[in-house]
Amino acid sequence: MSEARESSSFPYWDQTLSIDERLEDLIQRMTVDEKCGLMFQDMIVMGENGALAPAQPHFNMISNEDMVRERKMSYFNLLGPVTDARAAAKWHNNLQRVARSTRLGIPVTLSTDPRNHFTDNVGTGFEAGILSQWPESLGFAAIRSTELVEKFGDIARQEYLAIGLRLALHPQVDLATEPRWSRIAATFGEDSDLTSSLLKAYIRGFQGTTLGPQSVSTMTKHFPGGGPQKDGEDPHFDYGREQVYPGDNWEGHLQPFRAAVEVGTAHIMPSYGMPIGTKYEEVGFAFNKGVMTGLLREELGFQGIICTDWAVLNDKSFFGEPMPARAWGVEHLSAEERLEKVIDAGCDQLGGESCSELLSSLVSKGKISEERLDQSIRRLLREKFVLGLFDSPFVDEDAAERIVGNPEFVKLANEAQRRSYTLLTNNQNVLPLVANQGKKFYLDGIPAEVAEARGLEVVSDPTCADIALVRLKAPFTPRPGAFESMFHAGSLEFTDEEKARQAAIFAAVPTVIVDVYVDRPAVIPEIVQEASALLFNYGASVDAFLDVVLSVYRPEGKLPFDLPSSTEAVCQSKSDVPFDTKDPIFRFGHGLSYE
Repeated sequence: MSEARESSSFPYWDQTLSIDERLEDLIQRMTVDEKCGLMFQDMIVMGENGALAPAQPHFNMISNEDMVRERKMSYFNLLGPVTDARAAAKWHNNLQRVARSTRLGIPVTLSTDPRNHFTDNVGTGFEAGILSQWPESLGFAAIRSTELVEKFGDIARQEYLAIGLRLALHPQVDLATEPRWSRIAATFGEDSDLTSSLLKAYIRGFQGTTLGPQSVSTMTKHFPGGGPQKDGEDPHFDYGREQVYPGDNWEGHLQPFRAAVEVGTAHIMPSYGMPIGTKYEEVGFAFNKGVMTGLLREELGFQGIICTDWAVLNDKSFFGEPMPARAWGVEHLSAEERLEKVIDAGCDQLGGESCSELLSSLVSKGKISEERLDQSIRRLLREKFVLGLFDSPFVDEDAAERIVGNPEFVKLANEAQRRSYTLLTNNQNVLPLVANQGKKFYLDGIPAEVAEARGLEVVSDPTCADIALVRLKAPFTPRPGAFESMFHAGSLEFTDEEKARQAAIFAAVPTVIVDVYVDRPAVIPEIVQEASALLFNYGASVDAFLDVVLSVYRPEGKLPFDLPSSTEAVCQSKSDVPFDTKDPIFRFGHGLSYE
């Protein structure tokens, strides 16, 4: 069928009819297999220069075209950074042309993990590429401006729309109550009230006040709050599957999701984790009917789409490494049995999966009714109609080049990097520095040419320096494997060897300015004591750091969490309770300014 499908005799292409009329007409025309294909959302990659991608054996992916035609899928999660806006827009349009030429012409919905931040973990987000690059969500929590967060959401929305991305697999509104957890950078910190306020602004920025053709849908995650991980381990892995509530603070973690439902988030993603010691079944939340239906649907009144986190049914491979299904608590079930339990729990879509034949089999066996499928299909198709995808699925390739990463968006993003800086200590008001005063600088973690371009005299021997500028990343314990190693987990302290290396700089240089990228709260009392000034960033460039220390910008950030004083204090704290580490060095909200 051609792109001019509006001339088809199918009433669901008639824009003069109501969405309800179009929706019901389309559902009546769908086969079970077509319905089942809609209920899966798997990963996809772009081809070169805007072409459709062939099969990708290293990701176990069939070709883009076969995903649409053979598997009858129309929700896809785009992998990889966007480095060419025109090519991305062209690829999207090519994919939509394939979708439009199928029997029913159901348009594609493209989703994405966060793309406008700094990240070391391609399993949970992507490098900004040519999109505007802002601090991580922790940085917005440090600035504490709902206006800025809504502005960010609106800018990211425009960039997403330009290249055809219509579903944001974010915001992540888990609370950072367990300092060791590896995914804190993408949260709004430890405080439930601040998180609730900022996420509302975030969702408004992406979706608008109501969902429509200019919206990007948001998928708020990870319900009912993925922060209270036992020992801080992440539920991507079997050793991190348990969510624990020693402080009985279930409601505190639920609060941001109540706010998300109130403001109208279109999707919600359940956490991989399984609740331990609560009234709910001890299985992963996607399998948990008491939580998905009883709590989310019935108590909170959520009427949108529930999509599982990725790969809860089948074992996968990532970067060529085997990864077991995140089927926590139901490992003993077959993939088909797990799927039946997910659907019975109340989920509408399976993320990171493309095994629609299993769902078709369950329907043919009478284990899942077609009426149950239609409950989810109505939600999924209604969103496509509301977003205008049936009426206008293509994007303007020329406009994509103008919009994505344009100078105004980049300027605002760069300002946010600088504003989010948090000044923790400033002994004898050593900051801000004044350039070109004959001082010699020793650099650690900063390219010499960048500093020299600012007029700083750089020396390679710390004993010859008057000032040291040191940029560090928060400590973690390296994990094995291509995927697992991306999760910064384990110890919050630097190793003895790294502490000794830093101590040598402190001993050699009279004035040491330290900048730490914190993706988790760090246990660094030795740096607090020795540094002449200590700054935290939540995703910022070297230029942003130099602008702050040289007073081109003033740091505005306030700590989005308590800074713990020791590993012992962290281990003794309750994983679900905020502000629970004993005698923190700095409290939530601490942050100095230049006098």
